[in-house]
Amino acid sequence: MVSTGPTPAPPIGSAPPVPDEIATFALADLAGDPGWRRPVLVEQELLILTTRGHGDAELDFHLLPCRPGTLLRVRAGQVLRCAGPQFDATVVSWVPEALRGFDVDLDAPVTWRQLAGEDEDAVISEVSQLAVDCQRHPDSHPARALLRHQLAVLLLRLTLASADRSAPRPEDETFHRFCQEVEHGYPRSRRVEDYAAGLRCSVRTLTRACLAVTGRSAKQVIDERVALQAGRLLAATDQPIAQIGRQLGFSEPTNFGRFFTREVGVSPGAFRAARDQPAASRVVRPRAPAEPTGANGGRFRPLAEPANGGHPGRSGSPTGPALGTGRA
Repeated sequence: MVSTGPTPAPPIGSAPPVPDEIATFALADLAGDPGWRRPVLVEQELLILTTRGHGDAELDFHLLPCRPGTLLRVRAGQVLRCAGPQFDATVVSWVPEALRGFDVDLDAPVTWRQLAGEDEDAVISEVSQLAVDCQRHPDSHPARALLRHQLAVLLLRLTLASADRSAPRPEDETFHRFCQEVEHGYPRSRRVEDYAAGLRCSVRTLTRACLAVTGRSAKQVIDERVALQAGRLLAATDQPIAQIGRQLGFSEPTNFGRFFTREVGVSPGAFRAARDQPAASRVVRPRAPAEPTGANGGRFRPLAEPANGGHPGRSGSPTGPALGTGRA
């Protein structure tokens, strides 16, 4: 089913709106409460286009500046908060089935992009028309087909705008395949040997690929992914800490606590206690060092840099130490 208009704001404490297929709505409609007191665990694939004002979006514990023309790509499974937003934005959401049959690489659009010039005009036009058509057309086969094609065109345009034209290296493909396996397997195994066996390569090959692409070892990539997921669940849910540990493969709460403290630098309890504080004033301000492209698969990569070459963040730096940098 296709949404036929903007989704109304949910009651306080309710989950973000869940479109049947494709929808557009205001940024405020994503908040679990009007003040964004906590991050929201995103359940859909999103594009967020800032239309007015200035402010910061906190995505996976990383502050990203937003002003008119800023585009955010948010994957299902990430955590998002725009506490006291001083900017307005249009959100496009969709479920993966909406793009079945289209040759669209959902991993291609970067996380953060400040649009400008012809790119900005084209994307604003695409998003605006998509929003109009979501509202005007009733649910029907032609309406669903129209919105699917419009979304595909929008994503393809963003893919072209952010294409990396450098020649791929063998390590890039190995790293990509490794991270796909990690995305599926991290709750069950943190052993590099298990992933090397599944990919039919050596531990040395995986480690060399990870070092070439990220500067971190294969073991660090796995542990950082587990720590990131733990941080998401601690920040955006009320699940007991021991239950979160069990979900991530830790049979004993003490083992989970030691792991998280080693990776992040604080205990799970302290991390959760800090979640209601604004990112700019938090003592505990971790960020994700590598970002999955989706909750169910994809590659890891650092948060994207702006098109102008600077880094999206205050003073040109992330909001704090990376998840996973608690050890040397």
